Amino acid sequence: MAEAPPDPTIRQRLARDWKRRRLLWRAFRSRHDLAAVGRPGGRLARDAILAFAVVRNEMERLPHWLDHHRRVGVDRFLIVDNGSDDGSAELLAAQPDVALWTTQASYRGARFGRDWTNWLLNRHGAGRWCLTLDADELFVFPYYDRATLHDLVAELDRRRVTALGALMVELYPKGPLQPAQPLDDAAALARMAWFDAGNYRTAIQAPLGNRWVQGGVRDRVFFKARPQRAPTLNKLPLIRWRRGFAYVNSTHSALPARLNGAWDGPGDPRLSGALLHTKFLPSIVEKSRSERARGQHFNEPAAFDDYYAAIIRNPDLWLSASRRLAGWESLVRARVMSAGGWQGPQRDGS
Repeated sequence: MAEAPPDPTIRQRLARDWKRRRLLWRAFRSRHDLAAVGRPGGRLARDAILAFAVVRNEMERLPHWLDHHRRVGVDRFLIVDNGSDDGSAELLAAQPDVALWTTQASYRGARFGRDWTNWLLNRHGAGRWCLTLDADELFVFPYYDRATLHDLVAELDRRRVTALGALMVELYPKGPLQPAQPLDDAAALARMAWFDAGNYRTAIQAPLGNRWVQGGVRDRVFFKARPQRAPTLNKLPLIRWRRGFAYVNSTHSALPARLNGAWDGPGDPRLSGALLHTKFLPSIVEKSRSERARGQHFNEPAAFDDYYAAIIRNPDLWLSASRRLAGWESLVRARVMSAGGWQGPQRDGS
């Protein structure tokens, strides 16, 4: 586990609060970017769990993504579609449990969508457990094969925990990313059965005290020569939201800063989850061509040209040390997720 950061000075606390207020002001202004398409009818239960996301051209993932998160207990989805032209917006608008907003505004200009989700979280999520995800992330947790998110948050409430940490576990196939024969969406997802374990490192960053976990397959394959540029893998996707909270950098860090101490990364014995990252579907090869040209996903897009070029070459990411994903237990055994002493839901007669 990472060493605890020192207590902040008064100046640091004031700087953090000023940053939080600036983020909330940006979020408030960004509401003008969003056009509401439709909202489900009916009142939400007080304990309803909400999921938030920004998507663009995710038609190959959305049906499975929605079904998975419905199964684990999401009651309503609040989604921003950022200019999809592949039918994603139409699919989402037809769902009875999706509240949809659309925008053509710059994803990068909205801090990679965080201004939009911060606005929606503070407008609609205050007082509720909120799950903030990307469309290529499937949230899992210990016992999710027989527990729901409602069971999980009941345990977090019992422990007086307000945020749950999760590692982004990057899944990949055995063989080239884009096989010679085209695959349907279900078959493409089924190939995503492998992940890296044991090559993760954690640091604590000033001034927010947020954890910085790197490692995994992208670190191993694409950033071996420049490990400092490897993706950040720790996230705080599940938070009992309060008005005035704000995500800072994706869901990697949040304010107030106390939220960032919820999890220290792989090996932390506290209860945690995982985000199964389905980035490496066959379409990643062609998407890398368009995203390199679009330049919306990184602070320094040109610095990642080599990364995109390596994906376009259609590599095989598998090696003999790769771990097969075999249920949540395989993630716990690899110590990338922890049950934290929780034994799952105790049903009557079980």
